[in-house]
Amino acid sequence: MTSHASRLAPHAFFVTGTDTGVGKTLIACALLHAFAARGLRVSGMKPVAAGARVHDGQLLNNDVEQLVAASNVRAPLAAINPYCFEPPIAPHLAAQQAGVEIDTGHIAACFRELAQFADAVVIEGAGGFCVPLNVHETSADLVQRLGVPVVLVVGMRLGCLNHALLTAQAVHARGLELAGWVANHVDPAMAHANENVSTLERRLNVPLLARIQYAENPDPRTVARNMDLDALPRPESIT
Repeated sequence: MTSHASRLAPHAFFVTGTDTGVGKTLIACALLHAFAARGLRVSGMKPVAAGARVHDGQLLNNDVEQLVAASNVRAPLAAINPYCFEPPIAPHLAAQQAGVEIDTGHIAACFRELAQFADAVVIEGAGGFCVPLNVHETSADLVQRLGVPVVLVVGMRLGCLNHALLTAQAVHARGLELAGWVANHVDPAMAHANENVSTLERRLNVPLLARIQYAENPDPRTVARNMDLDALPRPESIT
């Protein structure tokens, strides 16, 4: 499935993860840096951010700030991050507390705005692929509306095989393209890490874009240099 929105930005990808805290922001920023290194105009997007601080009367989310820093085009913050909530809880619960309903149609309109002047838009999801956004829709519904390929960040730790395979199954069930995956070693003591990566390579059967070794403070610019952009779908395949 491909939407009109994805035709506006030749490169557009939705970064999801096997869970929260697996490095989606790191990988989204790395993708932005990698595309920018090829001379593209890039913009990050965080449709829904839950977990923010108040600064000068405005809610600011750390993930959003990192995405803005990794972008090389200026865009309205309201388009980059349409929904921002203070408590670090599930998006639909944070929205309910704020008396707001997350509108995926509005998010799609913001994406189209960004895509008008960026060659690449990297969209970072909140939590996992099926996290609820409102009473009826989940993040999966949002990706289906946008119609862009998905990049899966797998937090390499105990339990990741099941989480990764279930997420891939959910992506395919929506008729969406799983463009590739990233093995992010969030647990330095994970047993049989190499064997787990090999298992996912065989079973996911999509390109491994990068394997990120554990680091206390990973640098997205360093990760970008190890990102295999050539393994991602060519622009003409998503237009």
